[in-house]
Amino acid sequence: MQIDSHQHFWRISRGDYSWLSPDLKLLYRDFGPEDLQPLLASHGIDRTILVQAAQTVAETEFMLQLAMSAPFVAGVVGWAEFTDPGAVEIIERMADAPLIVGLRPMVQDIADDDWLVRPDLTPAFRTLIEQRLVFDALILPRHLSRLLVVADRHPDLSIVVDHGAKPFIREGGLDPWRADMVAVAARPNIVCKLSGLVTEAKADWTVIDLRPYVDHLLKVFGPQRLLWGSDWPVVNLAGGYDPWREVTLELLSPLSETDQAAVLGGNAARIYLSDRGRA
Repeated sequence: MQIDSHQHFWRISRGDYSWLSPDLKLLYRDFGPEDLQPLLASHGIDRTILVQAAQTVAETEFMLQLAMSAPFVAGVVGWAEFTDPGAVEIIERMADAPLIVGLRPMVQDIADDDWLVRPDLTPAFRTLIEQRLVFDALILPRHLSRLLVVADRHPDLSIVVDHGAKPFIREGGLDPWRADMVAVAARPNIVCKLSGLVTEAKADWTVIDLRPYVDHLLKVFGPQRLLWGSDWPVVNLAGGYDPWREVTLELLSPLSETDQAAVLGGNAARIYLSDRGRA
C-alpha cells in the first residue's frame, strides 16, 4: 500500500488558520479531497494521513468530518492544547473517534523553546500512550535536544518527527542538525517523515540540494523508520506534488524494492494504522 503520510485540507472561511494570509497566494484558497484525489491517482497512492493546520479542536473535528467523506484518508492527526488542565479528558474524548491516529502541537510556532520539556505536559503524553496515539513533532532544529528529553521520559510514546525537523537546506547548513539527528535516531521510539524538505530549500532546488539531507536521514533512521509525505498543499510553494514525488523516487532508487515500499507506505501503516484508522 502506498501512503502519503502528511497532507492537509483547509477552508479559509473557518478563520482559525493564524499562519495563512493572502500573501501566500498559492495557498490562500480552499483545499479539499476533490483537489487531492487526482494527484493521488496519478501516482498510485492509496491512502493518506490528514494532518492538522490550525491550533483548534474545532479544526480537528472539521478534518474528521472531511475524512468520513474521503475514503482515501486513512487517519487524522489532530490538535489539542497539552497544557490545558483538562487535556487528559480532551484527548480521551478525541480518541473515541476511530480515525484519530495522533496529535500535533505546533511546537515550531510556540515562543518558548523549552515548551516540550514542561512538566505539566506529562499527563498529555501519558494519555497519548494509553490511547495508542502518535505524537507528531512539528519542530525546528533547535528543538531536537528537547525532543530527546521527551523520548527518554516517555520511552513508550510513539514519536514522529515532521519534515526531518526542517533542516537549513536553503543555506546548505548540515550542522548541528546532522549530529542532533544521530542522537534522535538512537531513540527507538522516534521515526521521521521524509516530507517538507523542498519548502526548506531554495526556490530553484535540485536533487543535489536535497541529497545530503535525505541520505543522512536514510543513514541514521534506516528505511524502516522513514515515512514519505507530500506536505500538500504547502508543497505548492516549492513546485508542487509531482516534482517532490518524482525526486523522492530518484533519491530512494538505490534502495531495494522492499525498502522503498516501507518508506512509501509500509512504515506509515505500521506507525499510524496498526490499532487505529482506516485500513
